[in-house]
Amino acid sequence: MAVQLRVYPHTLDTFSESRQEPSVRIGLRDLLPLIAVAKRNNYIWLEDFLDDEVTVTPDLYDVLRAFSNARRPSA
Repeated sequence: MAVQLRVYPHTLDTFSESRQEPSVRIGLRDLLPLIAVAKRNNYIWLEDFLDDEVTVTPDLYDVLRAFSNARRPSA
């Protein structure tokens, strides 16, 4: 017998209550390969986290900004 899935709409209250605060630290060495594989293989679960924010060190932020600016095509 096939399992039937039930879909329950989220209310605003349910969504805000279920939001988790960041509490786990993970190194980029461990994180980036996993995200790269998920992105390359179009894993749908990755989309659930696209609006999440990450905190980086100021020096990594500066490097990422410089890299982003360097990649822009010239006019």
